[in-house]
Amino acid sequence: MLTRRHIRVKVLQSVYAYNQCTNPNIDSQEKFLLHSIDQMQDLYLLMLQLLLALQEQADSFLTRSQKKHLATALEKDPSRTFVENKLLHVIANNTTFSDIIEKKKLNYWHLDGEYVNIIFNELRQLEWYNDYLSQKETTYKEDQNFVIKVFKEVVAPNDKIYEYIEDKRLTWVDDFPIVNTAIVKMLGKLSEKNASSLLVPNLYKNDEDRDYALQLFRKVILNEDKLNAQIEGKTPNWDQDRIADVDLIILKMGIAEFLYFPSIPVRATINEYLEVSKEYSTPKSSIFVNGILDKIVKEFSENGKLNKIGRGLQ
Repeated sequence: MLTRRHIRVKVLQSVYAYNQCTNPNIDSQEKFLLHSIDQMQDLYLLMLQLLLALQEQADSFLTRSQKKHLATALEKDPSRTFVENKLLHVIANNTTFSDIIEKKKLNYWHLDGEYVNIIFNELRQLEWYNDYLSQKETTYKEDQNFVIKVFKEVVAPNDKIYEYIEDKRLTWVDDFPIVNTAIVKMLGKLSEKNASSLLVPNLYKNDEDRDYALQLFRKVILNEDKLNAQIEGKTPNWDQDRIADVDLIILKMGIAEFLYFPSIPVRATINEYLEVSKEYSTPKSSIFVNGILDKIVKEFSENGKLNKIGRGLQ
C-alpha cells in the first residue's frame, strides 16, 4: 500500500519532530516513525468497515420503517438490495478481516454512529442510490460497481468524515488520500476467492521498503553536520538560518539519498522531493529545492561521490 513518496513524507515528519524536541532521542523517534506508518493500516481498515456500518444502518432503517404505525406499502415491503449487497457480504463474512478489526479494537463506528447516519442520509437523497434499490436482482459486478461508487462519491469526499479522521489521529490526514485510493483499487479486484489476501494488505511492498524508511531517517539524523556542509555555499542569497525548516530537511534527505542509497536513481530522488516540497512547504520551495539539488548532483558527479549501481544508474 505504501509508496516510496509516502515513506519519504513520513520520514520528513519524523525528522522535523526530532529537530523540535528539547531532548531528542533517535530510538524513540524511530519507534514513532514505524508507529505512524503502522497506523495507516488502521485507517484503511476503519474506512473499509464504514461501508459495513452503512449497510447495517440501512438494515436498521428498514426494520424501523416496517414497525411504523402507519407504514406505507413500500415501507412494509422495502427493497433489500443494499442490505444484501454481495460484495459487502464477502467483506462481512471474512474472518481475516473481522479478526484484525477485533484485535486492533477498531469498532469505532458503533461508538460514533452519528457519522454513519450523516453518510446514510446523504446516500438516501441520491437518485442513483434509489435506482439501485429499485433493482429486484443484481449481479456481483453490479453490487461491486455500486459499492465503489458509494465510496468514491459519498464516503471519501465527505467533509465530516475527514474532520473525524483528523480528530482521531493527526497522522491520518496525510494517509487519507493514499488509503482511499488503495481501497478503491482493492474493491475493484475483490472476490470471495481472494478476499483473505486482498482485504488486509501488507503495508510495505517488501522488506526493502521498511529498511529504506529506517535507514533514511537514521542517515539524515546521524549525518547532520556532513549534510549541512554540503548545503553551505550552495545558497548564496540565503543563510541556513533563513531557509525554511522543511526545505532544509528535504535537502538533507535528497543529499542522503545521493550519498547512501546507491540503487536509487538521481533523477528519481530529485523528482520525488520536488513533489514533496510542493505539497509540504512554501509555493516557491520546489524551485529552490530543485536548484540546490541540481548543483549538488553536478558537484558530486565531478568529484566522483555519486556511487550509483544497478537501478541507481538509470
